[in-house]
Amino acid sequence: MRPGRRALGVAFSDGETVSTCAGAVVRADRAVDGLAFERCSVGGDDATAATVALVDRIDRPDVSILLLAGVAPAWFNVLDLPHIYAETGLPTLSISFEASPGLAPAIREQFDGEARAWRLDAYESLPPRRSLSVNDEQVFVRGVGVDTPAATTDPGDGDLPSLEPNCEAAQLVRGFTPEGGRPEPLRVARTAARAGRELGDRLDS
Repeated sequence: MRPGRRALGVAFSDGETVSTCAGAVVRADRAVDGLAFERCSVGGDDATAATVALVDRIDRPDVSILLLAGVAPAWFNVLDLPHIYAETGLPTLSISFEASPGLAPAIREQFDGEARAWRLDAYESLPPRRSLSVNDEQVFVRGVGVDTPAATTDPGDGDLPSLEPNCEAAQLVRGFTPEGGRPEPLRVARTAARAGRELGDRLDS
């Protein structure tokens, strides 16, 4: 991967009622050259809009890929990946870091009525999740605008298929992960989101 290729990583940090959304533009050579912030509600339905607004705010035509930390930040404020891709035009990869049977059972347990219905609809419309080994760690990838084909020879993590190791999505995730299992744009975005949330908490108090 070219050292100057840029990704925008987006991560969230939750307060009591408000979650801080941070975006970090990071080059493949680990140089950080852009930050922006938005907010959404904890337990709300506005994380998708906040993500789209963040991409608009950062306004970087040199960014070639959008990396999101998970699909249900801010306490099940489920991200609509196809909508984010349609609105931003950026190939979008959501990456999570823990194996799970999926979020549908938790959504059914925690919500009812319309709050349950839209979350299940959004969650069940997501592209399939694939496991991927990165620097001897396991991550889980969904993609829109980027092919995420399942490997044909590896059963993956339990019933979850592995991502084809030489596909574009795998190369992108590994190319932006120089060490450990968390892509550098998401590591920087998570750090920025936490700092932004702590500052917001102090200013709001």
